[in-house]
Amino acid sequence: MAQIQGLLGTKIGMTQIFSELGDEIPVTVVKVGPCTVVQVKRDKNDGYNAVQLGYGEKKLQLATKPMIGHCTKAGKGVFRVLQEVRVDNPDDFQVGDQLTADMFATGDLVAVTARSKGKGFAGPMKRWGFKGASASHGVHKVHRSAGSVGTSAWPGRVWKGKKMAGQMGDQAVTVKNLIVVGVRPDQGMLLIKGAVPGSKNGVVFLRKV
Repeated sequence: MAQIQGLLGTKIGMTQIFSELGDEIPVTVVKVGPCTVVQVKRDKNDGYNAVQLGYGEKKLQLATKPMIGHCTKAGKGVFRVLQEVRVDNPDDFQVGDQLTADMFATGDLVAVTARSKGKGFAGPMKRWGFKGASASHGVHKVHRSAGSVGTSAWPGRVWKGKKMAGQMGDQAVTVKNLIVVGVRPDQGMLLIKGAVPGSKNGVVFLRKV
């Protein structure tokens, strides 16, 4: 089988399983693939070796003509998500090939990337875990504020990247070194120990560590 480091999938939700010793193990169920090879990129033409994977069905009336033309070569319809994955030998792949959860095995370490849940506008205590101002007498009504954000005469500005209130969540998050504790190849399911980012039915990218 052609070697590839990662595949796209969907987060189904969390449950629990029990080991042979009776220990309870919290797991996240992820449906992996099938991912279709939409394009093969080679170093001599594109400057690097990679394959472009398509995942999820998209309604034809919602797709643009360039996207329809691009996906038609694979012969599997139009895809909702396209993701490039670097490979060592692109000649092992052909447009239209389908990749499934068979590439993963129990005991594998994976890194899972997904878009985290959006929490909206949040203050510094919720967003960054700030302690907040004192709650004793004599303190103005600034108990949950961030405190001073400036510096002295130099540089006389707020440093870039200063932790302040703002949009929380809704960004790409990667959790590494998660253990695959179960594989259901007939269903295309992986059981991953612990929690992974994102909401239910969200798209995730799994990469072997």
